[in-house]
Amino acid sequence: MTSLVARSTPCNPRHADPRPPRRNDVVHLDGDTKRALEIGRTRLLLAAALFAVAFSVVGMRLIGVTLLQEGGEPSLADVPQQTMRTERADIIDRNGVLLATNLETASLYANPRQVLDAEEAARRIVEVLPEVDHADLVARLSSDRSFIWIKRNLTPRQQYEVNRLGIPGLHFQKEERRVYPQGALTAHVVGFSDIDNRGLAGIELSFNDVLRGGQEPLQLSLDLRIQHILHEELSQAITDFDGIGGAGIVLDTRTGEVLAMVSLPDFDPNAPGSATADARFNRATLGLYEMGSTFKIFNTAMALESGTARLDSTYDASKPIRIGGFTIHDFHGEDRRLTVPEVFIYSSNIGSAKMAEEVGPQAQKAFMKRLGMLRAAGIELPEVGEPMYPAPWRPINMMTISYGHGIAVSPLHVVSAVSAMVNGGVMRPATLIERAPHEVSVGDRVISADTSAIMRRLLRLVVEEGTGSFAKAPGYLVGGKTGTAEKLSGGNYNKNARVASFVGAFPMNDPRYVVLAMIDEPKPNATSYGYATGGWVAAPAVGRLVQRMATLVGMPPVDEKQEADPQGDLLIAVNATDQTHAAE
Repeated sequence: MTSLVARSTPCNPRHADPRPPRRNDVVHLDGDTKRALEIGRTRLLLAAALFAVAFSVVGMRLIGVTLLQEGGEPSLADVPQQTMRTERADIIDRNGVLLATNLETASLYANPRQVLDAEEAARRIVEVLPEVDHADLVARLSSDRSFIWIKRNLTPRQQYEVNRLGIPGLHFQKEERRVYPQGALTAHVVGFSDIDNRGLAGIELSFNDVLRGGQEPLQLSLDLRIQHILHEELSQAITDFDGIGGAGIVLDTRTGEVLAMVSLPDFDPNAPGSATADARFNRATLGLYEMGSTFKIFNTAMALESGTARLDSTYDASKPIRIGGFTIHDFHGEDRRLTVPEVFIYSSNIGSAKMAEEVGPQAQKAFMKRLGMLRAAGIELPEVGEPMYPAPWRPINMMTISYGHGIAVSPLHVVSAVSAMVNGGVMRPATLIERAPHEVSVGDRVISADTSAIMRRLLRLVVEEGTGSFAKAPGYLVGGKTGTAEKLSGGNYNKNARVASFVGAFPMNDPRYVVLAMIDEPKPNATSYGYATGGWVAAPAVGRLVQRMATLVGMPPVDEKQEADPQGDLLIAVNATDQTHAAE
């Protein structure tokens, strides 16, 4: 229907009137036609408005997805909240070196209801992630659940490869994974956490609540440089003497701070599930051992402190002691009377037992209690062992404990007690947390300063004249004591399975550090002349460690000959007895 009609003109176009129609020439529309035109115009405007709204919604959604959500995945309504909140504070050493931290990772999950072909999807996923069990994944993708985890903490390449598959129903969730940059080096101290960042061992477990949600790093007392040296020297000793394991500790005598703690074999805390039970076992704090002649340090200090012995006291070590069906003898006996310094430097079991006999079993037990030998070591680790000691404490136990048999403690027990023997007589709790420079380490006095001074001189003599000579570190005045103890097996001592150790301190004119090295079940080698004792196995490792770590802690070497000799009267006591023996 034509809405506008002009007046008739001749059909010949050449005769058409070129002028526009005049007002009077327009034909007006009737009412129905006008209403139809208005309805059409309204519908057109409404359709345009609807298209505008639709495009606006789509645009806003695109902006939200691409800019505001960073390409975000569907939310995990079915995942426990603690899985999503994985923030955990870093752990660092005393110099700020990173020991544990979090890395952002992607975890793969699926909505089985959105997966079109479970069998095909599982096959393709396993090609990219071969560690995922195919049959189990098929079963779970075929379920009616709306959420399943497929693999947590993918590497960036794994995420890329899965994403390339383009399988509907697969999604990624951002998470954090706990990682340990130093690997096995600090495994037994730092420990590890589970996939949801809950601490399971070591510092990670002890400080789990502090670390979860913490902002500031947790600073340990460990010095990673010294930790590395101790690890190397201990590993070398185990290799040289074919040991099954070992432990080592470096302790600051003034603060109680542990600068290094190693247990071997060790494991990678980034993959704790692949470690054996033996590798996860912390020999330094959880392992309990009869520590042999290192206990003569405490026995001698006890006798001197109680007043039952003086430096010039002598004990007949010419014959074995027989008591309760047992025989106590010396490994290499001098077969004569020995002074207190000689009992110590020649490591006489007979002399030590007789020194303890004068003190008595109850006083000995009380002294061991003061040194912390009857309770678990106080340190910030969950892996600590309860000492094993006799009940009742009989005379035979008193004698064997005097030289380190009949009581089982951890290496940490020994290091802490030796620190008190050389630092002036104050027992300070060991700690793995760095102390502030101004913080005073409070302790309990267990022996007098005078007794401590004598013990420093005796320990120096062992390295200068006795069984610990291989621990010498020229320029650093090392002192210490060897220890060798047979291990119990089936209720009897096994002569072919022993623990060899050396505990030392330096510099002995003002001891700052105590160092212990222990090798579990060493075997003699061609260079040790058939021996696998503490003097041959552990003492050299301590000597090398001292030589290497001293410069790191800013300790310059000294000319030992120019140092004042604090051992004069001790050497006189030794030499006087030697001369008497020679005359006999």
